Amino acid sequence: MIARISKSLNEKEKGFTLIELLVVVIIIGILSAIAIPVFMNQRQKAVDAGIKSDLRSIANEVESYYVDNQAYPGSTEVAKGTDNKVKVGSAEGAASIKISDPNTEFTYESEGESYVLTGKNEDKGSGKTFTYSSAEGGLQTEAETE
Repeated sequence: MIARISKSLNEKEKGFTLIELLVVVIIIGILSAIAIPVFMNQRQKAVDAGIKSDLRSIANEVESYYVDNQAYPGSTEVAKGTDNKVKVGSAEGAASIKISDPNTEFTYESEGESYVLTGKNEDKGSGKTFTYSSAEGGLQTEAETE
């Protein structure tokens, strides 16, 4: 009996049928169709998180400038340079903050006793404009800035 079973096992061809291979390819295709858009959305969220982090860092430097000078820097004293850094302060004593993505656009507006920072990345981010307002208590949520 054992000899007959081993003989039948040895005579059978081993391998996958075309239908089995086709089913595996279809399953891989379905998983890819689900995973790729989710991955692309995560990249946009990462760029947006970088913008928020950069806004907080710039705001920290603006607040440090305020502590040293008892006034917020003027609108021309906070600017993005060509070296992927945002400079805060006058030329001789400017602090510089390296930003996470060179394509991100930043603006700074001084309003006397408060200031507003905005950041946006059209190329890699979601295209939303993020706002940091010192008068309103910091970084505003996306729903408030859309």
